[in-house]
Amino acid sequence: MAITSGTSTHIIMRLQLDRETHSFSEIANCISIAGGDVIGIDVISSTKTHTVRDITVNGLDLTNSKLLIDLISKLRGVKVINISDRTFLMHLGGKIETGLKSKIKNRDDLSRVYTPGVASVCTAIAEEPDKAYSLTIKRNTVAVISDGTAVLGLGNIGPAAAMPVMEGKALLFKQLANVDAFPLCLDTQDTEEIIRTIKAVAPAFGGINLEDIASPRCFEIERRLKEELDVPVFHDDQHGTAVVILAGLINALRITKKKLEDIKVVITGIGAAGMACSKMLLSAGVKNIIGVDRMGAINRNEKYDNIYWTEYANMTNPDNLSGNLSEVIEGADVFIGLSAPGILKVEDVKSMAKDPIVFAMANPLPEIDPEKAEPYVRVMATGRSDFPNQINNVLCFPGIFRGALDSRSTEINEEMKLAAAHAIASVVRDEELNEAYIIPSVFNEKVVEKVREAVIKAAHETGVARREPRE
Repeated sequence: MAITSGTSTHIIMRLQLDRETHSFSEIANCISIAGGDVIGIDVISSTKTHTVRDITVNGLDLTNSKLLIDLISKLRGVKVINISDRTFLMHLGGKIETGLKSKIKNRDDLSRVYTPGVASVCTAIAEEPDKAYSLTIKRNTVAVISDGTAVLGLGNIGPAAAMPVMEGKALLFKQLANVDAFPLCLDTQDTEEIIRTIKAVAPAFGGINLEDIASPRCFEIERRLKEELDVPVFHDDQHGTAVVILAGLINALRITKKKLEDIKVVITGIGAAGMACSKMLLSAGVKNIIGVDRMGAINRNEKYDNIYWTEYANMTNPDNLSGNLSEVIEGADVFIGLSAPGILKVEDVKSMAKDPIVFAMANPLPEIDPEKAEPYVRVMATGRSDFPNQINNVLCFPGIFRGALDSRSTEINEEMKLAAAHAIASVVRDEELNEAYIIPSVFNEKVVEKVREAVIKAAHETGVARREPRE
């Protein structure tokens, strides 16, 4: 049995009902007690002694769903076969499949797509390896690769449990940007083995999207792969988050009429995303960034076991402030949370500069309750879809890879990421911009094309493009 978390959901109960002993009114009463409504009853099978029915119930949160299951399980003459919901049903058999561009209808077709005709194509690629881009799927493929060590907010759950996320990523690549993406979850957490494996499979792909690999290993894995492969490598948890945060911040500053170079930014959670976000903001022109983690503000007076924090201290915190979040956030224009629920207090927000901007990105529970923060912030954003201004990586990675593939880029560099951020921000027109709309919807069809165009332009300007795409 499985029930997903959420504010409210449909659940589907498959029940085996004894014809002589069960009373449907008892089932209906249990549903009522749990706070749900019956919206559908389907008979799956029937015998002289039993019927099997699917009962669809609406209006339950996770707690009440568990209550209902407990109540139903205690009824005489009722056997619970399965409990599911629409999310689980959508995942049955996986969310993606392969398709064919050409179907074989006769022996002649077979001889061209396979033996003996395919041999001439193989020979052509062996003689000129770049022909793999024109004669195989490589020109439009991305490998979505994870070791399952940092999946969503679930942590180290392993490669098999990471597959639904990677499949979802592949689905979004295809639907939003027509990129053929393949999920590859590796059964190893050894840095060198991961690097070696990805290099071994790289010839089949035009790009590598790293996903949900724990820090600090993710930094070394990405750095080495970027050095040793000639296809773009992009760790979305780092750079995708950074791109979309910058896009949202650009528009939030349009509202508050502040400049990137003048603002004070406090970032909590200096892991993969926090590090990349800080570097991106520095590249964009921000001069005063203070990173805060469990030990307080990262500064140059401390000695850190984490070599990346030492590097971070040397490029941020110009005034070398120390102390906890409440101490260093005073006078800050922007708070960006990439950490944990509830760590930002209302008193902290009150101590920020005029018209504070708060991006509380922890999921599912942000660093501060948006409703509590609302009276004191000018612009609020979260990582959730049930509040305005969702900062979602989906706005970034499809268009970035579409542009990188179309320009056959050797890498995705900082200029391409900055261009993507400005492109995303530009989708929100002046007449649309307001405190509750600083970032476009993930369903806005203009996003991918604008990001693609900006990435291609930046790739050519920085000399990493190997092809001029045909429009």
